Amino acid sequence: MDNHHSVGNKVTVATLLVALGIIYGDIGTSPLYVLSAVVGDRKIDEILVFGGVCLIFWTLFFQTTVKYIWLTLRADNHGEGGVFSLFALVKRYSKSLAIITILGATTLLADGIITPPISVSSAIEGLNAVNGFEKIIVPGNGLTIGITVAIISALFFFQRFGTHQIGKFFGPVMALWFGMILIFGASYVFKNPAILKILNPYYGYELLVKYPKGFWLLGAVFLATTGAEALYSDLGHCGVKNIRLTWIFVKLSLTINYIGQAAWIMQFKSMDEVNNATLHGLNPFFEMIPHWFLLPSVIIATAATIIASQALISGSFTLVSEAMNLNFWPRVTVRQPSDIKGQIYIPSVNSILWFGCILMIIYFKTSMAMQAAYGFSITVAMMMTTVLLNYYLKFRLKWAQVYVTLVIGLFTIVEVSFFIANVAKIKERWMFLFFELFIFMTMYVWYYARKINNKFVKFVDIGKYTPQLIELSQDDEIPKFSTHLIYLTKANSRAQIEEKIIKSIFAKKPKRADVYWFLHINRTEEPFTMNYDVSELVDDKVIKVNINLGFRIQPKTEIYFKKIVQELVAKQELNLHIRPDGSTKYNSEPDFKFVVIEKFLSIENEFALRDGLLLQGYFQLKHLGQSDEKAFGLEKSDVIIEAVPMIVSPINKLNLVRMEKNNTY
Repeated sequence: MDNHHSVGNKVTVATLLVALGIIYGDIGTSPLYVLSAVVGDRKIDEILVFGGVCLIFWTLFFQTTVKYIWLTLRADNHGEGGVFSLFALVKRYSKSLAIITILGATTLLADGIITPPISVSSAIEGLNAVNGFEKIIVPGNGLTIGITVAIISALFFFQRFGTHQIGKFFGPVMALWFGMILIFGASYVFKNPAILKILNPYYGYELLVKYPKGFWLLGAVFLATTGAEALYSDLGHCGVKNIRLTWIFVKLSLTINYIGQAAWIMQFKSMDEVNNATLHGLNPFFEMIPHWFLLPSVIIATAATIIASQALISGSFTLVSEAMNLNFWPRVTVRQPSDIKGQIYIPSVNSILWFGCILMIIYFKTSMAMQAAYGFSITVAMMMTTVLLNYYLKFRLKWAQVYVTLVIGLFTIVEVSFFIANVAKIKERWMFLFFELFIFMTMYVWYYARKINNKFVKFVDIGKYTPQLIELSQDDEIPKFSTHLIYLTKANSRAQIEEKIIKSIFAKKPKRADVYWFLHINRTEEPFTMNYDVSELVDDKVIKVNINLGFRIQPKTEIYFKKIVQELVAKQELNLHIRPDGSTKYNSEPDFKFVVIEKFLSIENEFALRDGLLLQGYFQLKHLGQSDEKAFGLEKSDVIIEAVPMIVSPINKLNLVRMEKNNTY
């Protein structure tokens, strides 16, 4: 068990507060809008209200408590969770799981551009219930939209500085939030204890079967559990025990608050003179809070929604970072705004999410309109997790097939029902599909084009070329290229390298060096692996180094390599300590030169349609993404970039005809 895993399983007051601050922002702020989305402007009656809250409770039970808290959290990859961690555990069992993972990651990323707008706007719109703000803060007016845009823009702007300074306040703020919703929900439950019968599953059955179009209300009910998938993704930050313990408090607070909202709605109905009451745009969450505490409650709610948004943004950075390291996403710039492990900032992702969030606010204007578009993406993400979970239960936990079928069958029925209900939202969110299509196509093209690319990589045995390498190294007639020449190689095997590397060394102007290094970066299925091994293929002349990095580690290849050399010298291995390293009295730095071989798509190709589109897209994305030297963590001054043509399908038929000379004058 690694240190990261063991630390994540410590349980203290501090770790429990961290879990509250990181894990539950999304699902914890759902009471702001879920029940109002279920009831909407419909006539209030017992079947609607009781059935809605009943389904919310049982959705939280089956989807969050059973599926994620109890079962999916078992699928930890050395303490880490999320769709890519789960994929890394089960990818060997089926080739089709890559497309499942792409769909899951796409829809989870898409969730990152709708959660901040709907959460923050719901909190800001709560000011409408505060005396003196009724005419100023109106859902959908310019001021409300402006405040929401300003808060979200500020949140994205400050991502570049990291959240380590304000992050310590997240836990206490969320503890205050859950305490507040528990107390105000409980105040209405105590007034009407009989309301607890609302948890009887029969009320949910009545809503689905007897209420007109009741089944389609599942799309609104589903909003209560949208944060469950993000909860699994944040497993590595808190550990299983902290999540499970804090969920008891969170689940109680959410349940009591939903029941309290139902009690207020039924009381509101009873006060209606003609008994034909509707909410008329009222939000039961804020309506049941006493007027003297409304303004503080809006402030606390806004803080909670900002924390929820921060969790989604940070989760998106982590998701894209993992996607890059598992070859699902083009290499882009990744920064570490602080020294805290795992905290990263990806400027391109930050800009895309910010732009998407602002478009969402401007397009939908109100949280009520956003509710109509929310939920579809995360339903798909949950379904994809269920598919991956099926393989995990069967092959990793070795469950009997009958138990796997029963458990996965239950989740499938529940999630397919939610999916069908959420399909109705497509017409409200058609513009949102372009964003999802962009993410999906980026991942699909990058992953499958790399597979085509890798099929045409030719490996050769280094042993066949070692006599020539020794001869070249000792040939004084050839100018020395560098003292230490380092090639990055994809070859896993100790004794192999790519054929293109051999051509690079010997072709045209041979590259003479004292020591030839072949450096392989191996991405492991574990998240935080950092180790290496060294193989001396020819004494002090040809050396192969494998560096094993977990999929959550950002590569800093040059730093790693220099540290390895320092360790070998310090331990007096490979005789490196007694030979010149290329340094001079003018410059004490060793003479290292890294060679990165980049492919470009040759014009000498005839492609099948799919392969052609994939490879053209791949090289376009590669051009837009980060350069290889930056991606591998190499200094520009120490790197030589060589371009070689990629010929996948050479042109076989060339109808070029020689014309005979006409000698007549």
